Amino acid sequence: MEDRVRVVIAEDSVLLREGLTRLLTDRGHEVVAGVGDAEALVKTVRALADEGALPDVVVADVRMPPTHTDEGVRAAIRLRQDHPGLGVLVLSQYVEEQYATELLAGSSRGIGYLLKDRVAEVREFVDAVVRVAGGGTALDPEVVAQLLGRSRKQDVLAGLTPREREVLGLMAEGRTNGAIARQLVVSDGAVEKHVSNIFLKLGLSPSDGDHRRVLAVLTYLNS
Repeated sequence: MEDRVRVVIAEDSVLLREGLTRLLTDRGHEVVAGVGDAEALVKTVRALADEGALPDVVVADVRMPPTHTDEGVRAAIRLRQDHPGLGVLVLSQYVEEQYATELLAGSSRGIGYLLKDRVAEVREFVDAVVRVAGGGTALDPEVVAQLLGRSRKQDVLAGLTPREREVLGLMAEGRTNGAIARQLVVSDGAVEKHVSNIFLKLGLSPSDGDHRRVLAVLTYLNS
C-alpha cells in the first residue's frame, strides 16, 4: 500500500465526491473532508491549518459553484499561496491549458492536473494523489500533449531531439526515470543519458542539484 495521505476533496457532484472518497479510503488513505464549492474548500483547509492538521493534498474540480467557471482552480492557487507545502491536484472535464499554466506558474512541486476520465484508471489516479501529496508532479498526458504542441514553436526547446522531447514530456507527467524507461522500452541508463542531455541543452548545471528536474519541466511547460 502507498504511504497514507490525508486528503480534502472539493467536488460539487455528490456521486463523484463519494466515489473519489471510496477510491482513496479503500487504499488506506484518509479523506478528512469533502466539500461542494470553492468557498467551503478554502474555509475547510484554513480551519484544519489553524488546528495544526493541514491536509497533505487537496483534490479539487476546476469548475465549481456558483458560476462553474474557474472557482476551483482559483481556490487551489489561493491555498497554495497561503500554504506552499500543500499538495494540489485539480480535475477537469477538458484540457484547459490556461488553468494548467496558471497553476504551475509558481512552482511545479506538489501540483497535479488530471482529466476526470483518468479517475477511472484507479491505480493511476491514486498514484497521482500520493505523488502530489509527496511534493511530486502529476500532469495528464493530454495536457502535456497540448503544451508540447505549443512548445514546438519555441526556440528554447529547439535543440532537443525528438526522443529527448518525448522524455521531457514524460518527466512533465511526473514519471520517474524507471517509469520512463518502461514506457519507452529502453534501459534505465538510456533514460539517464537523455535526461543528462536535456539538462545540458537547457543550460541547467549540476549546481542546481535536485531542482534541475523541476526547472527542466517548468522550462518545458512555460515555453
